[in-house]
Amino acid sequence: MRVLVTGGTGFIGSNLVQELIKQGHDVLITGHDAEQKIPDFSGTVLQPSLVGIDFERLGKIDVCFHQAAINDTTLMDKEEMFRANVHSSIELFKKLIANGCTRIVYASSTAAYGDAPVPFKEDGPMRPMNPYGESKQRLEEEAMILAAQNPGVVFVGLRYCNVYGPGEDHKGPRASMIYQLAQQMKEKNPKLFKMGEQKREWVYVKDVVKANLLAAKATRNCVVNVATGTATTFNKIVEILNNAMATSRTIEYIDNPHEAYQTHTECDMGHAKEMIGFEPDFDVEAGIKDYFESGRLLS
Repeated sequence: MRVLVTGGTGFIGSNLVQELIKQGHDVLITGHDAEQKIPDFSGTVLQPSLVGIDFERLGKIDVCFHQAAINDTTLMDKEEMFRANVHSSIELFKKLIANGCTRIVYASSTAAYGDAPVPFKEDGPMRPMNPYGESKQRLEEEAMILAAQNPGVVFVGLRYCNVYGPGEDHKGPRASMIYQLAQQMKEKNPKLFKMGEQKREWVYVKDVVKANLLAAKATRNCVVNVATGTATTFNKIVEILNNAMATSRTIEYIDNPHEAYQTHTECDMGHAKEMIGFEPDFDVEAGIKDYFESGRLLS
């Protein structure tokens, strides 16, 4: 299978690329050197990112895994966010379809739910709280329009929910709170917003890779959650990290300066199982254990 992974040097993309190579696929990626180095990668890296790709020379792609995006939830420039996450994505999809691509799997986000009531369901309300979430909601809408215009192409949108795992270290302040808390706990007590009982749904990157591979085999257009179906408090995350790292750090609570803040994210996973056969292999405790044993949680 000939595949294109956009954002192939990013966090999720690099993990996906490594698995696709293991499975023997012909892999092309977009990306840049400031992100992850993929061990022993001998495929084609298309730069600069999605801009200037010669699609005629590129030839036919069987499956596109579109991971590239601006994923900074603090960026308030809606025009720039939509240019990168919506308009460029749709233009990419159109060119791929013109070249014969019949499977497009793209990254969305549970940020599109915003402060909607939990558990988040794919057909439930969408109340995004920032331009990033708005851009992902719009991308799903535009992809569905494109799908209706191209009945021979299957589109699957994956609403990722707080992904963590090896390969996120280059993201700095955009890395998962699991990674950031572990980094704090190497040397000192972690800080949490009072009183640490806010709940988050977390999903391990190996499960995200699994969801992408399953989505590439889907026979119907859909948008599905990619999560575990269980939320965990930040207090509990620190407890799990203490156990994994053999530390005994004490939480220091601080005021939350954010007016718009999700206090509870949690997903219903029934639709993902029905549409692409996805069920997670890792709960958050098993994921953190595997992450620590990889040697990259504290890197």
